[in-house]
Amino acid sequence: MNRAIVHMDMDTFFVSCERLNNSQLNGIPLIIGGGDRGVVASCSYEARKFGVRSAMPIRMALRLCPDAKVIRGDYEMYSNLSHIVTEIIQQKVPVMEKASIDEFYLDLSGMDKFFGCYQWTKEIASAVTKETGLPISFALSTNKTVSKIGTGEAKPVGRLEIQETEIKPFLNPLSIKKIPMVGDKTFQLLSRIGIRTIHTLSEMPVLVLQQMIGVNGKELWKKANGIDENPVIPYSERKSISTETTFTNDTMDVIELKRLISGMVEKLTYQLRQEKWLTSTVTVKIRYANFDTETKQCKVPYTSADHTLSRVALELFNKVYTRRMRLRLIGIRFTGLVHGNHQMNLFEDTEEQMSLYQTMDYLKNRFGINAVGRASGFDLENKR
Repeated sequence: MNRAIVHMDMDTFFVSCERLNNSQLNGIPLIIGGGDRGVVASCSYEARKFGVRSAMPIRMALRLCPDAKVIRGDYEMYSNLSHIVTEIIQQKVPVMEKASIDEFYLDLSGMDKFFGCYQWTKEIASAVTKETGLPISFALSTNKTVSKIGTGEAKPVGRLEIQETEIKPFLNPLSIKKIPMVGDKTFQLLSRIGIRTIHTLSEMPVLVLQQMIGVNGKELWKKANGIDENPVIPYSERKSISTETTFTNDTMDVIELKRLISGMVEKLTYQLRQEKWLTSTVTVKIRYANFDTETKQCKVPYTSADHTLSRVALELFNKVYTRRMRLRLIGIRFTGLVHGNHQMNLFEDTEEQMSLYQTMDYLKNRFGINAVGRASGFDLENKR
């Protein structure tokens, strides 16, 4: 049985959500992001015509498009609308994977016997727009990579079907930038030796690619040739992420306890960013030497930045630790998680902070989670 894999993507999702609330925003260049020193979380097609792109510093975006209107953004509203879209799609398909807040994969393999996969997908997209007012694009093909590239080519409000025999002719003339796993560094590396189209990349020897870019060389070659066996993973929302430490010897050393909290938060936020989660609730848990257990929690704007979450966790610790008694356990938990494309909270963080997190995450990915950290919580394991 041939696979039938659909990629669905909301068109300029944050912008479309804002326009639902305010029709005066229709048709004008619009940038979603935080402050003059922040970065672009999303932008309208009107702004993209001037060269504005996601993750670009807002100062640069406004130089390119001075007439653009900047809105800080409401991640809670976007999350709520995302849940509505998710429920609409999930009710209509056998297998759905939610890849991000505005992006979905569907496995409709075998459905063509009953209705026709393309027609089925068109009706799902129409249902989303009818029930939410939000535009959505999709592409149908035999695997996730081709379908995702197809959606990008179909936008805005596009519908595209790529039959198995059409995959190579469809991919070949496209830039290698269209392949999901090709970032700026990989593009520059391949461009220097004349590889700029998917067709040229597909004809490269696998061993040469592996020597150039490492273990991902084979996977990149397969994607360039329209090969992707990755399954659609059934969607399930993660509810929380947490960690706790039980002390060998009970303690009431507040300075060391606060250092421990900072270190715990930093490791949890690194995990959030790696798995592309944002949290909206922080909980601090303590257990006294007599086994009395107390917790304090606080709602926060959606984020995965440890400078924000560490501050909140320390404030909660000050509120919950009210007795002059030794502690035997301390724990941190993040709940109210939402999936998103962005590793940081683009509505709150400055470009300098984003650059710092990206560099720290890169070093941790390469050398291990303990390779680098904030001084306030670094190398605590040797001190306890």
